[in-house]
Amino acid sequence: MIGLDRDPSALQIARGRLAPFADRITLVHTRYDGIVNALTESGYDTVESVDGVLFDLGVSSMQLDRAERGFAYAKDAPLDMRMDPSSSLTAADIVNTYSEAELADILHRYGEERFARRIAAQLVRRRARTPFTTTAELVALLYEAIPAPARRTGGHPAKRTFQALRVAVNDELESLRNAVPAALDALAVAGRIVVMAYQSLEDRIVKRLFADATASRTPPGLPMELPGHGPLFRSLTHGAEKADAAEVERNPRSAPVRLRALQRIEHARGKAQA
Repeated sequence: MIGLDRDPSALQIARGRLAPFADRITLVHTRYDGIVNALTESGYDTVESVDGVLFDLGVSSMQLDRAERGFAYAKDAPLDMRMDPSSSLTAADIVNTYSEAELADILHRYGEERFARRIAAQLVRRRARTPFTTTAELVALLYEAIPAPARRTGGHPAKRTFQALRVAVNDELESLRNAVPAALDALAVAGRIVVMAYQSLEDRIVKRLFADATASRTPPGLPMELPGHGPLFRSLTHGAEKADAAEVERNPRSAPVRLRALQRIEHARGKAQA
C-alpha cells in the first residue's frame, strides 16, 4: 500500500497505526496530485499497475480538532489553515494582502458565499486598521458582515468563508482535478477507484471526471460502437452514495460525504494485452 498525505502529522499517525504491516507500506509526504511521482519512486508503472485507489478529500477530523491549526471557526487560533505546515501561504496572508476583488472571488467560487462582496469590503476596511491574526477576529467580522436574517439559517455564518479560505490556501480543487485522471490512468483492469467528497465543489469535479471516464469513445453520430472504443470504466455507484441514518448517528461528520466509485473494465488504447 502506498499512502499519500501532505500533512506530516497524518503520516505519523498512520505510520504508528500500521506499524505491524510496515514491510508492505510506503508513506509519501505529498499532495494527491503527486501520485505519479509517488508510484514512480515506489517502483510502479504509472499506467495500469494499481489495484485500487481511495481518495478521502478535504480537511480531516484530526486537523479540525487541533485548534492551533486554525481550521475550525468554533475555536480561537492563529489564522493558518495549512494542511502542510511547511507550505508558505496561510489564511492570514490571503485575508490581509489579497485585493477586495480577489477576496470576493475566492469567497464566491470556493465557498459559494452569497455575501462575498460585502464580506470582502468589510475585510479590507477592517485590516486597514489592524491586520487579522486569529480565527476569532475573522468570525467576529463575519457576524457583522452577514445580515441577521441570513445568520439564522444555513448553519454557522463562518462556515462558507472558512471553507473558501481553506480551499484557496491548500489549492485543493486544482490538486483534485489533476489527481483523479492520474489515478484513473494508474488503475489496472478490474481495479477500482473510490472518492469520498465532503462538499459540493469537490463532488462536482469528481462527477464530471467520472462521467468522462465512463463515456463511450466512439465518435458521436456513428450508428454503432466502434471496436476498442467502448468505455474504459463502469460506475459502481448510483450517482453519489450517502451515509445512512444509522451511520450519521454514530458519526455525525459522515453526514456530508458523497461517495462515488468506478472500476476499470478495459485496457487503454495502445496498452499491451496480458
